[in-house]
Amino acid sequence: MSTGAPVRPGDPVRSGLWATIRSQVVAAAVATQWLVLGLGTALLALLTVVVLLLVAALCLIAVGLALVGPALRLVRWVADLERRRLTAMGHPTASPYGPVPTGWAEILRFIRADVSTRRDLGWLVLHATVGLVLGLLPLELLSSALQEISTPLWWQLAPGQATLAGGFVTVDTWAGARWAVVTGIVWALLWLLLAPLLARGQAAPGLRLLAPHPGQDLPALVARLSATRAAALDAHAVELRRIERALHDGTQNRLVAVTVLAAAARRALTRDPASAEPILERVQDSAELALAELRSVVRSILPPVLEADGLPGALAALAAQCAVPTRLEVSVPVRLPVSVEAVAYYAVAEALTNVTRHSAAQGALVTVQQRGDQLWIEVTDDGSGGAAVGQGSGLSGIRDRVEAHDGTLEVRSPIGGPTLVQVVLPCG
Repeated sequence: MSTGAPVRPGDPVRSGLWATIRSQVVAAAVATQWLVLGLGTALLALLTVVVLLLVAALCLIAVGLALVGPALRLVRWVADLERRRLTAMGHPTASPYGPVPTGWAEILRFIRADVSTRRDLGWLVLHATVGLVLGLLPLELLSSALQEISTPLWWQLAPGQATLAGGFVTVDTWAGARWAVVTGIVWALLWLLLAPLLARGQAAPGLRLLAPHPGQDLPALVARLSATRAAALDAHAVELRRIERALHDGTQNRLVAVTVLAAAARRALTRDPASAEPILERVQDSAELALAELRSVVRSILPPVLEADGLPGALAALAAQCAVPTRLEVSVPVRLPVSVEAVAYYAVAEALTNVTRHSAAQGALVTVQQRGDQLWIEVTDDGSGGAAVGQGSGLSGIRDRVEAHDGTLEVRSPIGGPTLVQVVLPCG
């Protein structure tokens, strides 16, 4: 007797299992791609180690002293290639290098004193050995899996020819060919499970040794704070100019019109009271328009809905007002600092404005999540793409505000779409 209902083709259980397998295959394929690229830098690292040994040997007879500078530049070039790979993998790794002195004696003193060079040399040895092995493993697993799964085909084309399958099964019968398929499936499963772990293991030495040493962070921090302070001052000046233009070109003109019309109505009351009625109506209309424009300026400084309902309520109002159908997903369990909420609100508002004006999108998704001490904001649309951070664009305004709060802005918008605007703000 059956203990459960049969699983139908459209069952969520089967769909979920297929989605899990597909995601694991994609993860293994992406990891293999990074491992192969890491294999390339590992081969370059191995070649660089050989060059360094040759230069060190030549330095014993003073011939290699002139090659110390080029060897140091070679080490930096290979390390920078690995930093670019790590950054492309989603682990931004800054280059800590300063200028290289001239003269072999100064270069030798620089190498003894420079911590980043010593860390580069340690990474070079690790990557040329461990990184090389880890880069070769997924290729070996894949080749073994393909070879052994296809063994029955080769056995059918050349029967009777003994073939060693994976070092475990000697194929000289059809039973051996079928066992080879089983071992091939095992190799494929090992590739699926181990490729992401191997990619992380290959990247670990670079993440630890190629990033700037903590002792070198202070100058970089000062430079970054200077840059963000300048960006904050620029953003503040731009905001003041915007408010001044809004008040001067809008509200002030309306109030001038109210003053002129009120004076005209006063004169009309003494000459022809009946003609004052339409003038007073115009006075009232102009005063109402001035009041509406003044409220608009005030809301642009700090929207009242943000103060009253918090970031989720303010973003819900933005999504509801957007001309493009917008879905909102917000996970912010606590109230954030007012400055962070204001920047997040402005970023989403400007991104949705760009979606409405330029993307020709049919739908948009706004995702806001608090992850630890960071606020992650993503605005995605299915439009035509091609968005870029340019001078004077709305995305440039987002970047200036975000960088003033030590945040980051990333825009991925290939031609044809989709477009992703990602903002990360510290909110601890």
